[in-house]
Amino acid sequence: MGFEVRRTSRSYVRPAAATPAGSLELSAIDRVVGLRHMVPSLNVYPPRGCGAAAGEGQLQQQSPATVVREALGKALVDYYPLAGRLVGGPGGPASSRVECTGEGAWFVEAVAGCSLEDVGRLEKYPFAIPEGDLLPDEAPGVQPLDLPLMMQVTEFTCGGFVVGLTSSHAITDGLGAGQFITAIGDNTRGLPKPRVTPIWSRGELIPNPPKKFLSGPLPTPRTFQLRHLTVDLSSDSIERAKSQFLQSTGRRCSTFDVAVARLWQARTRSLRLADPSTRVSLGFFADARRLLRGGGGGAGFYGNCFYTVTVSAESGAVAGADTAGVVAMIRDAKAWLPAEFARWAAGERVEPDPYDLSFSYELLFVSDWTRLGLDADYGWGTPSQVISFARMFSCPPHWISPL
Repeated sequence: MGFEVRRTSRSYVRPAAATPAGSLELSAIDRVVGLRHMVPSLNVYPPRGCGAAAGEGQLQQQSPATVVREALGKALVDYYPLAGRLVGGPGGPASSRVECTGEGAWFVEAVAGCSLEDVGRLEKYPFAIPEGDLLPDEAPGVQPLDLPLMMQVTEFTCGGFVVGLTSSHAITDGLGAGQFITAIGDNTRGLPKPRVTPIWSRGELIPNPPKKFLSGPLPTPRTFQLRHLTVDLSSDSIERAKSQFLQSTGRRCSTFDVAVARLWQARTRSLRLADPSTRVSLGFFADARRLLRGGGGGAGFYGNCFYTVTVSAESGAVAGADTAGVVAMIRDAKAWLPAEFARWAAGERVEPDPYDLSFSYELLFVSDWTRLGLDADYGWGTPSQVISFARMFSCPPHWISPL
């Protein structure tokens, strides 16, 4: 059965107050060619009452689209670069910058002719509604990659709604995007100001190593016949594995370590490689804010600030180890993060290049969405789901998302 989504309004939302004009330079990490793409996601909000912080009935009298639209305009005052446009510099895309024009973020309002229950609350993929209907369509006359931010709010007949967000990875990483939409949520719920004050400071905080060490042109991606699969790992099984790792090594590990170890091991076994000495790799982005220049942990910084951690081992070692053994491989690789980031920042050549975002079938790349802060509360509670999409990767990706 098909369900119709009808877009009722398309427009730009400008900052609610005057904002600075001019050009802002991107950081060396922002300019990595593999980040020149848009990141789509969906937040699903089932019908529910507002919390006390929003005021009794205050938001229920307005549509979610109206509330989010107004709060977006307020958030863009502090996050005014997101209301500008990405433009290429004299060196092409590798020297892109943000022009703070104040033209606004693209905002779409839509209505669905069904309830969230009718489409299974979007809990199973493929959805009964194409995801493209729930994400903002393109703004006319503008290249999508030039827009830092696009949003769509789709309201369902039950009172629930879905917020579709498409953001430029060249300006924000996942934590930065989460910080921004949290600010929108703070505005919807009447907070006097966002809980986190944003800072740009790309040149001051992010090192700028010699250009010869930056990634070159993006290679032609390989294509693979991949299937979508969702696997649930119970919290009980993860806690048991963490306890076993502590007992066998005397060290603690995280939920991420255990989940990724099991995913990597399961996939390696499924490859059934004839030669157990064939090397397989695991990759993931690690937040590097605590390693920024000037200290302070990068509080409020919403630009790209990650370092790619790569774990490589013989396939036989990964497939034949117990969970604790694979976790140890991951922990050991993570322990090198401060030293490796410092070497890169000093302009030393680091192998493999942490910002060469070209992938192969032998690499499993994992993206952790559990702590990005994308579960914003717009006054109707937090979302029942945060849904990500593997659109831009030319390798087998796994997303770890909150339940």
